[in-house]
Amino acid sequence: MDMDMLMAPIIIFMVIVAPIWLVLHYRSKRQVSQGLTEEEFSQLNDLISKADKMADRIETLEAILDTESPEWRGKHERN
Repeated sequence: MDMDMLMAPIIIFMVIVAPIWLVLHYRSKRQVSQGLTEEEFSQLNDLISKADKMADRIETLEAILDTESPEWRGKHERN
């Protein structure tokens, strides 16, 4: 009698819960292994482009400050 009571939950688990669990598990594994989506890749490239532009602007501003106020770097380091 005890074995019959234990078999019902095991069968329900094997027929309903286990397949859903496996599908969701491997779906999440596949999404992780695929890497970046096209949209994420595009956003990453945009951010790289913006970072490069900012670096160029910073270099330009530093060059301007070097010519107009040669001691600006020393003043900044003291504060």
